[in-house]
Amino acid sequence: QVQLVESGGGLVQAGGSLRLSCAASGSIFSINRMGWYRQAPGKQREMVAAMIRGGSTSYADSVKGRFTISRDNAKNTVFLQMNSLKPEDTAVYYCAAGPVWPPAYWGQGTQVTVSS
Repeated sequence: QVQLVESGGGLVQAGGSLRLSCAASGSIFSINRMGWYRQAPGKQREMVAAMIRGGSTSYADSVKGRFTISRDNAKNTVFLQMNSLKPEDTAVYYCAAGPVWPPAYWGQGTQVTVSS
């Protein structure tokens, strides 16, 4: 079993930045992929950014050039640096992980609100 705990969400004005963190614990050996999803009211959950064990990354088209996923393997932590935030980025952001994709493990979510 894997536990994921997110932090770093909050309220920010358009054009601002936030950095989300996700700390993983438990059966870390089972994790090959970690990433971030988000879900806005009235919309389905979507993948924002992901990283596999080897370091390859992928991003949703809507965040390319603005968001960056990174990790600290020693601390079993993944980050999402979000720059140039837009109101459309407002959502609950979820850390996710698993041996394969789609994710098997999910955090509780952290609210990101971008005001205009």
